[in-house]
Amino acid sequence: MDLDYALPYSSQRSPVLARNVVCASQPLAAQAGLRMLLQGGNAVDAAVAAAIASTVVEPTANGVGSDAFAIVWDGASLHGLNASGRAPAAWDAARFAGRETMPRRGWDSVTVPGAVSSWVALSRRFGALPFERLFEPAVDYARRGFAVSPLIAALWQRIAPNYADQPGFAEAFLPGGRAPAAGETFRNAPLAGTLEAIAATGGEAFYRGALAEALVAHAARHGGAMTRDDLAAHEAHWCGTLSQRIGDVDVHEIPPNTQGIATLIALGILARHDLRRHAVDSIEAMHLQIEAMKLAFADVEAFVGDPAGMQVDPKSLLADDYLDARAALIDPARAGDFGAGAPRQGGTVYLAAADAAGMMVSFIQSNYEGFGSGVVVPGTGISLQNRGMGFSLRPGHPNLVGSRRLPLHTIIPGFAMRAGQPAMSFGVMGGPMQAQGHLQLAVRTQLYGQNPQAASDAPRWQVVSGRKVLVEAGMPESSVAGLLALGHEVRQESPQAAFAFGGAQLILRGSDGYVAGSDHRKDGAAVGF
Repeated sequence: MDLDYALPYSSQRSPVLARNVVCASQPLAAQAGLRMLLQGGNAVDAAVAAAIASTVVEPTANGVGSDAFAIVWDGASLHGLNASGRAPAAWDAARFAGRETMPRRGWDSVTVPGAVSSWVALSRRFGALPFERLFEPAVDYARRGFAVSPLIAALWQRIAPNYADQPGFAEAFLPGGRAPAAGETFRNAPLAGTLEAIAATGGEAFYRGALAEALVAHAARHGGAMTRDDLAAHEAHWCGTLSQRIGDVDVHEIPPNTQGIATLIALGILARHDLRRHAVDSIEAMHLQIEAMKLAFADVEAFVGDPAGMQVDPKSLLADDYLDARAALIDPARAGDFGAGAPRQGGTVYLAAADAAGMMVSFIQSNYEGFGSGVVVPGTGISLQNRGMGFSLRPGHPNLVGSRRLPLHTIIPGFAMRAGQPAMSFGVMGGPMQAQGHLQLAVRTQLYGQNPQAASDAPRWQVVSGRKVLVEAGMPESSVAGLLALGHEVRQESPQAAFAFGGAQLILRGSDGYVAGSDHRKDGAAVGF
């Protein structure tokens, strides 16, 4: 595929071309990964080191108490890893009786954290460097401190008041009673000790040792249900991927319990509408993508959750006859408001790494919302996600909360293959933006040949509900008018709301090395050599 190196959008960044590359949403995290490559490590070592460093330098999105997923091309095969955690055994619908939605804060929003298990699993299976070495940059940033980057500082200051009353939060993340300013040095010495304990024990301290004891004791003091057995029972599992072809490329996603299948459903629908006959930024192309995404989200909302509770086989949502029927619902001349189909029964950091030997990694870990639950275990620096919020409380729903069940996850790593060879590792952090961000990036790079930086820079749209669509401030007025004329209920966001449209990192395999892009909506960088 010929790659277009034009940069037609507002960002002034250029793509990075190199034989070894790391992309992350915070520059120090990207450099942590690059250090591993320079020390003889591979792409997995780089990805894991960047992920560990991200828990220190981007606490507004992830932490040691996050969940994670990954897709790895090892040079011969593609592998999918699910490192999301289950609900505590004591959770059932009765525990949350009288509520319409799951709690957003506190211990009753915390499922078993899986990120640590992802680092262990990836390193053991594919890593070239000693596990302990992958922690060195993160430990240094935590103990000696680092200068907080501008966009993260702004987010920290805006959202910190939402968590100030949660146990342990202010002590860890509001030094001197306030959030740090951009350029200010922030230290988290307790987190340095925690990371050293995880490194020295291969993760055992977190799930079965002293750190596990600290988590359980803190939960007990604050009404949480997490137990030692809940933590000890956790394990990451190699789950493979689901895929969907569009053009000459197969896009791969992690299977449920993630929303990645939404991207695949939408791509399958678009494959039936000959999208490429329309120009890349045309009203027609945008309309078709929005309509396909709405159909996909309707299906995910109705059918997807813990695979053990799903009443449909995920593959039935990607069956040709089902996608034919869903695609036929799209009116090229009018916005629709779709319900679910009837298939046959059966706050986040994203990073990518690739090395000169051909290994490529797509990795994502997340607290869910900002600082997650807001719960921080004293003396450890461990901040905990609020992934329990992803459960439904609707009786009979496949995503209904339950003992040791997996919640629906928004976080998804993406990967593209062409003719049996890797084409691109990519992802877009940002809650409900992620699946539709994957769609927009895959279409721009794989159908229209845009380079990764241009594809990332392009103004984004976001399906909300019904016919409601958000568009970025940089979206041309003519595009907004065109969508309105088709019946879309469009709201154009202010430039300050760019964070609502996610943050992308992409590494595209070229003829001699890689071409990478890093989202201007984040503080991050693509680095390489």
